[in-house]
Amino acid sequence: MIKTLLLLTMFAHAALAATTVVRCGRLLDVTAGVYKTNVDVTVKDGTIASVAAAAGKADIDLKALTCLPGLIDVHDHLTGDPQNSGYKGLGISVPRSALTGAKNARLTLEAGFTSVRDVGADGYADVALRDAIEAGEIPGPRLMVSGPALGITGGHCDETLLAPEFKFKSAGVADGPWAARAKVREVVKYGADLIKVCASGGVMSKGDQPGTPQYTVEELRAIAEEAHKLGRKVAAHAHGTQSIKDAINAGIDSIEHASLIDAEGIAMAKQHGTFLVFDVYNDDFILAEGLKNGMLPESIEKEKKIGKLQRENFRKAYLGGARLAFGTDGGVYPHGGNAKQFAVMVEWGMKPIEAIRAATVVSAELIGIAGVKGIVAEGTRADLIAVEGDPLKDARALESVKFVMRDGFVSKK
Repeated sequence: MIKTLLLLTMFAHAALAATTVVRCGRLLDVTAGVYKTNVDVTVKDGTIASVAAAAGKADIDLKALTCLPGLIDVHDHLTGDPQNSGYKGLGISVPRSALTGAKNARLTLEAGFTSVRDVGADGYADVALRDAIEAGEIPGPRLMVSGPALGITGGHCDETLLAPEFKFKSAGVADGPWAARAKVREVVKYGADLIKVCASGGVMSKGDQPGTPQYTVEELRAIAEEAHKLGRKVAAHAHGTQSIKDAINAGIDSIEHASLIDAEGIAMAKQHGTFLVFDVYNDDFILAEGLKNGMLPESIEKEKKIGKLQRENFRKAYLGGARLAFGTDGGVYPHGGNAKQFAVMVEWGMKPIEAIRAATVVSAELIGIAGVKGIVAEGTRADLIAVEGDPLKDARALESVKFVMRDGFVSKK
């Protein structure tokens, strides 16, 4: 009752009756890739009780719209904003970033993303954000969070913008296999649902290159073993060709960015069942708006070298049969624009239904909620969105979501 009242009074969420009927003009069966027309989705206590032909009176009328499952973004940074890039970010406190996360969680939910994996935040601000959402205190998607990302001294996940006299080291830094194991235990202790690790250099960091390895195979294997022992999956930031292979060989669950993957790496990912997460939209924003937002000039130059290669390798990975989940690196671009990536995925080879599957059933499998979210079917959680038009013909229809339900609560109508 407290949760419902908070959602009603503080954030204008519409709390539904114990049983609610939502009528969809069309409902996309993402598994079959076909529409069901004139369908009633009956929701009871946050779960879908039935999906059947429309009959009688509906509580929510979406017959002019196309309904889909709630979308999933497996690579986001809700506590960050692009305007705080580069040196500007040094002035952002952890409490301030948590409040930023509250704003961005709402924007992301209203954009139709009802589940999000947040992969890297300072000071466990993402843990606090997740817990506040689940307590019903603020609106947002279901979150899985990593806490601070693990990385080597001076690497992509260590702050390198400060002078030596500050003696600063990022919270996730751990060098050597045993130190890395201890760091996994530490972030799990403080609430992490998964482990994020930086296997290669990056674009947004100062003084390294995306293609260069950072963690060794031994360190990556120690991290994966410790995480899996504790029931956590591991996501590896890995742009570089060798780092991608090292992470796959170490048993890591997903490769983030995967920009310089080669044919061997694609084959390895397919063989090991490793998910690839290509953030192929944000190149457009970085090159157009990055300097205005304080991104380092060297980051812009790195993006110019790597952005198109990433998209070309996305196409190769798709054609090679690798499992591609949907992740956008939100925070590099403004939050709420997650769905802009669908059109880019289609431009570089995917059919719209395949891009939608990447953001539903495939991503649900990666983050361990397959059969719970990512589809609209009897017994699943009631995550439902609706858009105008036909997203199977034009993926840009997903950029303007008109209705959002998460776990039976209406977040946007």
